[in-house]
Amino acid sequence: MLITINRLMVWLFTPALLLLSNAQAIAQSAERSTINMPIGVTPVSQDVYGLHMTMFWWCVAIGVVVFGVMFYSMIVHRKSNGAKASNFHDSLGLEIAWTVLPFVILIIMAIPATSSLVKLYDTSESEVDVVITGYQWYWGYEYLDQDVKFFSRLSTPQEQIYNQAPKGENYLLEVDEPLVIPINKKVRFLVTSNDVIHAWWVPDLAVKRDAIPGYINESWARVEKPGTYRGVCAELCGKDHGFMPVVVKAVEQEEYEAWLGERREAAAKIKELTNKTFSLDELVVQGEAVYNKACVACHGANGEGGVGKAIAGSPIATGDMAAHIDIIVNGSKNNPLMAAYKETLSEVDTAAVITYQRNAFGNNTGDVVQPIDILKFKQGK
Repeated sequence: MLITINRLMVWLFTPALLLLSNAQAIAQSAERSTINMPIGVTPVSQDVYGLHMTMFWWCVAIGVVVFGVMFYSMIVHRKSNGAKASNFHDSLGLEIAWTVLPFVILIIMAIPATSSLVKLYDTSESEVDVVITGYQWYWGYEYLDQDVKFFSRLSTPQEQIYNQAPKGENYLLEVDEPLVIPINKKVRFLVTSNDVIHAWWVPDLAVKRDAIPGYINESWARVEKPGTYRGVCAELCGKDHGFMPVVVKAVEQEEYEAWLGERREAAAKIKELTNKTFSLDELVVQGEAVYNKACVACHGANGEGGVGKAIAGSPIATGDMAAHIDIIVNGSKNNPLMAAYKETLSEVDTAAVITYQRNAFGNNTGDVVQPIDILKFKQGK
């Protein structure tokens, strides 16, 4: 019976003792601990942190009591002191106690936990709605009823990734376009995926939702403090899983409104530019910037290839123009790693990157693709 009790206590309380051993480190770095969850900047994140710490100290207290009794019994009633084990096999009172007491403790713990879960899943009465779509390997954001939509990609320089330059402060946690939300507003996140399963996770917001193709999962946050909050894709989604960060920028309402206005103006300008005729040099400059954001990870900085096929001397980049446009717009049917950029690149960016690929890396075809050509291709004209 003593062996059974010991096994039960070790099974129940070893995790608590391991956490207790780190209590000093937790106290020294409470604001941003590497071994504890963050307090966060939303009411829900703070509620979750408080619940987590409450349960932790419950476990610590129980562990102290149980192991205190165990070690006291082992020391005071040891054989060398002449103690003799009692000759019995069961105790009805003890059996009832260690069944009822844990049950009562779990019920007490369940009350605040249920309250926190109810708050966590209550997405009603939102003031801002954002559709978040996972792609391999970046995020798309669409603000409902605001005519604002954009894509957010990793912006860490390739030189840092390939150890050709010192790592930056936010290495692999920086993007070209962060998600901007207003503070003190209830923001609802509608999370889905365009290809495989992803997971949108920002610890400071206490938001982690799976992005599943064909499904929409909901979450929400009300950020109380302006700032930049970083996260990652928390689902193993493919070869560039580690290059798919999340950046949320929380700002004052006035700044948020100004940002929305700028995004609408930018979208309108892109529509206007679709009908503009660009020179070869203009397209090459713009195309190089697009290539470095969307293509370089697979096709290489010098078009030499890698995960993807080489662009230099490629029969696609030097051959039939329509086939080149098709593989950029619709992706490759034979290679799932070659994503379709129909939704994620504008007509201007698509024309620019195709022109760049056909004139860079020694290809030098002299071909020029205009945005109107891409629009007509998408419309089937």
